[in-house]
Amino acid sequence: MPSPEPALRFGVHSGQQYERYDEILALWRRAEELGYDWCSVFDHLRPPMGGPDGPCFEGTTLLSALTARTDRIRGALMVAPVAWRHPAMLAALAATVDHVSAGRVEIGIGVGGADLAHEQYGFDLPGRAERLDMLEETAAILRGLWSGERFSFTGEHFRITGGYLRPAPVQPRLPLVVGGASTPVLRVVARHGDVWNSLLTDPDRYRRRVAQLDRECERAGRDRAEIRLSMTFRALLVDDPAELPGKLDRLRATFPPDSPVWPEYLVFGTPEQCVEALLPYRALGVSDFVLGVRPPVDRDSVTLFAERVIPRLRPASAPA
Repeated sequence: MPSPEPALRFGVHSGQQYERYDEILALWRRAEELGYDWCSVFDHLRPPMGGPDGPCFEGTTLLSALTARTDRIRGALMVAPVAWRHPAMLAALAATVDHVSAGRVEIGIGVGGADLAHEQYGFDLPGRAERLDMLEETAAILRGLWSGERFSFTGEHFRITGGYLRPAPVQPRLPLVVGGASTPVLRVVARHGDVWNSLLTDPDRYRRRVAQLDRECERAGRDRAEIRLSMTFRALLVDDPAELPGKLDRLRATFPPDSPVWPEYLVFGTPEQCVEALLPYRALGVSDFVLGVRPPVDRDSVTLFAERVIPRLRPASAPA
């Protein structure tokens, strides 16, 4: 008998490139009021998107503060570069925030990418092949320490000798998100992940990635239905198409033509157009749709997505 399809979840990836804490707290609370299922921040210290002197709060402490001041919405760190800190430190951070949030946290890991902290702060950046090895070891250590039992591990990069993490997380299985789309990353997803997150790509390429994940799960002896598929994208939504040119002009004034933000946009248009653009991904198994936002926050798009996109997509997950 086939496994039931997972219920759809909808989130806001707020990031943390804000000048004031109250700005991001207001966004999280608004997302909770609108019925979103989760919000997430990232784990960069100096993201290039904000320029060399742009604002950026520290992700783990911010996540703890935000989950402490919300009631229902799940909070995620998406994602922590494995070269930032020892996995035992990340495991302890995650368990602590899980207690602060009363069991509402999800933790993501990835190989890491462009971050001005490497240049500005002198942080080492191992080569990608080394970071892929660290990703596998980090996932294994997180799983072992989150169990609450004595755990030992010897790898090329990390070693745990009879280690305990107490108190263990509130959640019996704290969800581990793995971000990225390469085959080695999908291999880690298949062995350890609860959620696979990737950025927007075209449906054909996404279909090939899902097929690769299926193959990796088969090799790992894992039921792929245990893994949620998550996709992060952006959308500029308008109620009246006549509003679109002006909003696009304001967006172009914020981001130059060569900004990496543009490929992340799924649609510029109405909520109905957004629904049509998302349906192919729903058919490919995406269960977690994460709307990315950046300051200045487009609150109209956040609201329109909640009120006119989510209700159109949720019925697609229900049995016929």
